Amino acid sequence: MSIQALYTAATGMDSMQSKLDVIANNLANTQTTAFKSARPNFEDLFYRQEKYPGSQDSSGQYTPTGIATGTGSRLQSTQNNFTQGSLQQTGNALDAAIQGQGFFQIKDPSGTIYYTRAGNFSQNATGQIVMTSANVGRLLEPAITIPQDATNISISTAGVISYQAPGQQTLSQAGTIQLANFINPQGLVQIGENLFQETEASGTAQTSAPGATGFGTIQQGSLEQSNVDPVSSLIDLITTQRSFEMNSQTIQAGNEIWQTINNLIK
Repeated sequence: MSIQALYTAATGMDSMQSKLDVIANNLANTQTTAFKSARPNFEDLFYRQEKYPGSQDSSGQYTPTGIATGTGSRLQSTQNNFTQGSLQQTGNALDAAIQGQGFFQIKDPSGTIYYTRAGNFSQNATGQIVMTSANVGRLLEPAITIPQDATNISISTAGVISYQAPGQQTLSQAGTIQLANFINPQGLVQIGENLFQETEASGTAQTSAPGATGFGTIQQGSLEQSNVDPVSSLIDLITTQRSFEMNSQTIQAGNEIWQTINNLIK
């Protein structure tokens, strides 16, 4: 014979382990630039219907309720929280934060376009603006080049990058940052290095200059911080641990019942 509680509680422990993994990743990224926290969603599993609601009893009456035994839970999905993180001033001319919706477009050497909220940019050897945190040379898309001897680099709220060339009194424009937006940002896939990739679930990227309808603006000299709330995450960590312990105690209780039954049979 089997005790269903053993298997049901095991699914609960597995679910709580998955939730613990998500919380651990959130807490590990409390200082990661523009990190978006994740939330695990769960669903209940198949129900063993011993008696359906509305069944007829011995007198021909329909029963108002039935008898069903659940078989546990499982992780349904992990959902990113894309709410705005706080902005921290850095004073770096090439640091840029998005105030509102949108993503910077980053071009990989393979030609793939990735998306990020992290605007800690710098220049490469040829003066092109690149994503600083990347292990390879990933360029800001569309590509923007600033002469190496340029001074007074400025980025307007509309994403226009200007600079002053030696011997000139007026500013020259290097280009304009283009932001991307998605109908369903939850459908983007995280690939690490602060990057997201488009999928069929996210929809096709819609691009526009900062400040257009549905797009945020640029704040120069600032970086968006992680939107992880450490206090809420720690509380969630404690409740998750307690849920894991309660499921383990259920397994213990089920095991003791099984032992008692086995002893009776003997």
